[in-house]
Amino acid sequence: MRDRPTERARPDGGAVADGGQSPAGAARPQAGRTPHGPAADVPTPPSADAPAGATGSPRGATYKKWRAPEATRGNALHAGAWWLWALGLATAASRTTNPLLLGLIVGVAGYVVAARRTDAPWARSYGAFVKLGLFVIGLRLLFSMLLGSPIPGVHTLFTLPEVPLPAWAQGIRFGGRVTAEQLVFAFYDGAKLATLLICVGAANALANPARLLKSLPAALYEVGVAVVVAMTFAPNMVADVVRLRTARRLRGRPTGGVRAVLQIGLPVLEGALERSVAIAASMDARGYGRTAHVPAAVRHTTNVLTLGGLLGICAGTYGLLAAEGAGYGLTLLLISLLLALAGLRLGGRRSIRTRYRPDRWGVRAWLVAGSGAAVAALLIRFASLDPEALRPGVVPLVVPTLPLWPAAAILIGLLPALVAPLPPLSPSKEA
Repeated sequence: MRDRPTERARPDGGAVADGGQSPAGAARPQAGRTPHGPAADVPTPPSADAPAGATGSPRGATYKKWRAPEATRGNALHAGAWWLWALGLATAASRTTNPLLLGLIVGVAGYVVAARRTDAPWARSYGAFVKLGLFVIGLRLLFSMLLGSPIPGVHTLFTLPEVPLPAWAQGIRFGGRVTAEQLVFAFYDGAKLATLLICVGAANALANPARLLKSLPAALYEVGVAVVVAMTFAPNMVADVVRLRTARRLRGRPTGGVRAVLQIGLPVLEGALERSVAIAASMDARGYGRTAHVPAAVRHTTNVLTLGGLLGICAGTYGLLAAEGAGYGLTLLLISLLLALAGLRLGGRRSIRTRYRPDRWGVRAWLVAGSGAAVAALLIRFASLDPEALRPGVVPLVVPTLPLWPAAAILIGLLPALVAPLPPLSPSKEA
C-alpha cells in the first residue's frame, strides 16, 4: 500500500502536498481569481453539463470553425490561380460595354483584393491600377472631344473652335461639335479598357511574383525571370514613391509640384538601379543561364512546337476577345495550348536547375481559377444570346439596364474571397 504524501507549509499559510499535488481539503483559488485578487481575461471553464467542445463564447467558436484557414507555406494558394481568375474577369469585361456590368466586375475584383491581399509591396499596386484606369477614361473622353468621333449624334452639348488642317489630313478634324452620343460611346470604350487594367492590377496585387517564377516551366525559366522582374518594377517603384512622399511630408516639405516630383524621381531611380544590381549579383551567384546539352532534333522540334503553339494561342485568344469568331477561337486555343505544352515539356530538358519546395495546385486553386473561367464562359455565352443587353446602344441614347443573369454570373468571381486562405496578419495588426 502506497504511503500518503506528506504536507508542507506554504508561505501564504496554506498546505501543499509533496509532488506538486494539493490535499483534498486544501483551499483552491476560485475560477477567475489569483492569490492577489481577480484575474484579468481568465476564461470561465465550461460547466459539467455543457456539451463537449463548448467554450465561454460559442458564437466566436462557430465563426472560427467556418473561416478559411490562414495562409502558410504549405497551403498558400498557387500564384497562377490568381492570374487565371483575373484573366477570366478580364475576358468577361471584354465582352460587354454595359457600364453597370463593368462596374460590377471592378467591384468583385476590388472586394477580393481587399479580402485576400497581403502587406507585401506588390499588393499595394492595386490603387495605382485603379488610378490608371480613371486616367484612361478621362483621356478617351478628351480625345473624343478634340478629334471627334464617327458616331453620329443629334444632342449637341457644346462646340469647340475647329482648327483647319492641311489637305493630307483629310478625314481628321480638330475641335468642332461635341455631342452626347459620342461622349457616351467614348465613356463606354474607356470604361472597358479601364476594367481590363484593373483586373490585371488585381492579379498583380494578389499573386506573389517570386512564387510565380518558381511555378513556370523549366523551358521558360529565363524568359520568366525577365517578365517577373519587369512586373515587380512598377509595384516597387510605387512603394518607393509612397515612402519618399511620406518622408517629405514628415519633414514639412511639399509633395506636389514639378520641383517635388524631380526631387522624388532621383531617389526612385537610384533605388531601382540598386535593385537591378542586387538581382544581377544574385542570379550570377546561383549559376543563372547554365544549360544542359540536348540533341539537335529535340531542340528543333521544341522550337517548332513552342513557337507554333504560342502563335496559335494568340490567334485563338484574339478570336475569343473579338466580336466574331468565338467558335473557332476556342478550338484553336485548345489545340495550340496542347502544342505549346508539348514544346515546353521537351524544352525543359535544357534546364539543369532543381525546384525546391514547388507550390502545389490544390482544390482551392482549382476553385479560384474555375470561378474566373466560369465568369468568362458565361459572359461569352450571354453575349451571343442577348448582345443588346451587354452592349447598350448610343444612337439613340438609351439608359443601360442591369441584366439579371450576366450579373449573377459575374458574382461567381467572389468565390476566392471565401475559399482562398486568409493572408497572415502583420505584427502591427496583431497588436
